[in-house]
Amino acid sequence: MAPVELRQLRYFVAVAEELNFGRAAERLLIAGPSLSQQIKALERDLGVRLFDRDRRKVSLTQAGAALLPHTRALLDRADDLKRRAGSLTGSQSVRLGYVNWLPPDLMSRTSAVAQVHLDAWVAPSHTQAARVADGSLDLAVCWVRTEDLRRQGLRARLIGADRLYAVARGGDTSDVPDVAARDVHVLIDDDLTAWAAWNVYAEELAQATGARPVRISDGAITGPAFFDHVRRCTRPVVNSPKGQTSPLPPDLVRREIVGPKVYWTWSLVWREKEERAGVLAVVDALCEGVGDLGLHAPDAWLPAGDPYATPG
Repeated sequence: MAPVELRQLRYFVAVAEELNFGRAAERLLIAGPSLSQQIKALERDLGVRLFDRDRRKVSLTQAGAALLPHTRALLDRADDLKRRAGSLTGSQSVRLGYVNWLPPDLMSRTSAVAQVHLDAWVAPSHTQAARVADGSLDLAVCWVRTEDLRRQGLRARLIGADRLYAVARGGDTSDVPDVAARDVHVLIDDDLTAWAAWNVYAEELAQATGARPVRISDGAITGPAFFDHVRRCTRPVVNSPKGQTSPLPPDLVRREIVGPKVYWTWSLVWREKEERAGVLAVVDALCEGVGDLGLHAPDAWLPAGDPYATPG
């Protein structure tokens, strides 16, 4: 029998509680086909069918119903084991995931309170938040909405922010004018697995400011293919957070977006029921003194669901 992963057991519990693969996938913030494949792999490894499913409904089999309480108890014991192991080390080990941005002084800020291990799997914001929720990570730096935090039982504090800019044609950088948000293009990609968070953000940016959405299907939100889209578009194109530090080709220029200034926030997220002192100490160490980073200036824009958006 192949070893069973705790992640798969958490997926089993989510589907058992929702009795709907679509809702469970949304709760876990993973793609529906991926969830279905993981459940099938778990059933294969356990040698039993956990769910009866057809086009209309999903229900627990007798075996699934019998294993559910044991699975919940096992996950509780696994969480308790991690807590106890951390308390024995003196300096707790904290697993931190991220998307592409981290505070430059992360290690110097946290070295006195915990051993922070950066997770090697660099994944999109919605994936990293889901991994914190299911216990695969202790903390993650990612973009989240208030509704994501509520649905997944997470908490968040502001740790950083990017002011987004636009990229446009034109190689002369001596006098590049600002561009109004209503006069830019914003790319929206069909791949919800990779770009779910960005697409939500981009849709709201377009609706709120008048920016014009451009739908693509090649994953070119960043990288060299993004620059090809810029060359084809008739307006400057909003640069995503993943492209903030990428050097521009000589035929393209950076144009600051104004009216409003457009911001993307980075949150440090952890589980609402987190009790380990080391994890909470890392949160305090990384978020202390961050301030509002200009997010509440009169000409700043954040999506309405952003945890740091000004109410009203």
